[in-house]
Amino acid sequence: MQTRVLTGITTTGTPHLGNYVGAIRPAIAASRRDEVDAFYFMADYHALIKSDDPARIERSRLEIAATWLAAGLDPERVTFYRQSDIPEIPELTWFLTCVTAKGLLNRAHAYKAAVDKNVAEGEDADAGITAGLYMYPVLMAADILAFNAHQVPVGRDQIQHIEMARDIAQRFNHTYGRDFFVLPEALIEEQVATLPGLDGRKMSKSYDNTIPLFAAGAKGMREAILRVVTDSRLPGEPKDPDSSALFTLFRAFASEAESQAFRTALVDGIGWGEAKQVLFERIEADVAPMRARYDELMARPAQIEAVLQEGARKARAVAKPLVAELRDAIGLRSGAAVALGTPAPTAAVPKADKPPRFASFRDADGRFRFRLFAGDGEELLLSQPFDDPKAAGQIQKRLRSLGAAAAVVQSTPAGTMLELDGVAIARLQPGAEEGAMDPALARLRQALDQLAAQD
Repeated sequence: MQTRVLTGITTTGTPHLGNYVGAIRPAIAASRRDEVDAFYFMADYHALIKSDDPARIERSRLEIAATWLAAGLDPERVTFYRQSDIPEIPELTWFLTCVTAKGLLNRAHAYKAAVDKNVAEGEDADAGITAGLYMYPVLMAADILAFNAHQVPVGRDQIQHIEMARDIAQRFNHTYGRDFFVLPEALIEEQVATLPGLDGRKMSKSYDNTIPLFAAGAKGMREAILRVVTDSRLPGEPKDPDSSALFTLFRAFASEAESQAFRTALVDGIGWGEAKQVLFERIEADVAPMRARYDELMARPAQIEAVLQEGARKARAVAKPLVAELRDAIGLRSGAAVALGTPAPTAAVPKADKPPRFASFRDADGRFRFRLFAGDGEELLLSQPFDDPKAAGQIQKRLRSLGAAAAVVQSTPAGTMLELDGVAIARLQPGAEEGAMDPALARLRQALDQLAAQD
């Protein structure tokens, strides 16, 4: 059995070397495991909370997609999509919002930190805080629950969001009486590599100390590496590898043998300039082929778009049936289920123009049924109740595929019943008794053949 693992990538910047080593490379490696069903999405709705620069959002979406593909993400093996291409996510966000306690959102770390900062500066507690920031945990829960992900890889600072997603899922399941959602687990990335930046601190856009991955080309990467801060030891003087940012960066790309050779060179007194050139050449050996692929993709945005649209199709194939099931569960059902098959006015559309159709609905006792209507709106079948909507769906699918061959009926005290594999699954409607059974059965067979022809 595969474990569904979901990872979001916020689209507010250009990936740098630290992003590649700490997140992109290990995530792509994990996606190649047979036991993993990997979902990767660009969190462009989340990006709107952090940036109101449309050009930056647009550019970042393109650069990040190209980066992941160039780094080896296989869209045939994983589901790779943009959050904004999945309309079920904002719809689910609203469903979840309606069961989420405000007190839960009040405790979110990001919101509390923003409030505390305002208070410390003598501002109104909510000054400058948008509803987007406040509702961020619900959107994140929808990202996860729309696909019933089992695991979400996160750093420790994101654990609370996964716990909140679990709380929201449990609340929805309890409110509507069934386990619609898997309760996701945080996959803590204890061994995530953290690269030093130009100034020795953690490489981060916040510190403006990053080394570009692809965007600045080989020249830009080399120039950045030459700016990495080192101590004042001269060529010939021994250097301490364990306190050197250069050695940490080198080790993130090199084999054990290569790392040992570089360590020896530092201890033996290699000059800092020469050491930086060695570091650049080692990193460039890995990055250059990926950069070539990145440049090719950036020159052909339509190719990236095609990959993302296919990813969206795959993602929606999972999310759409779930959200449809949730709509039914919360009462946003088809009018056909409520109206119990009231025939449509025949003057509006000729009978021959309307195909037969199934209409699913939920009984007052919580079980699931479906009706089969002829093209003119006449009700032909009323199914038996099912505890599982998937079972009801499978029966509909079989009736569609079998056509008139499925029309095996049996008279019982409960009425004239349609059977599949010797099991009564639906009652002919309405009143298909002795004198009316033959015409009713003929109409049923005709409708089933029409459905089979559609498929």
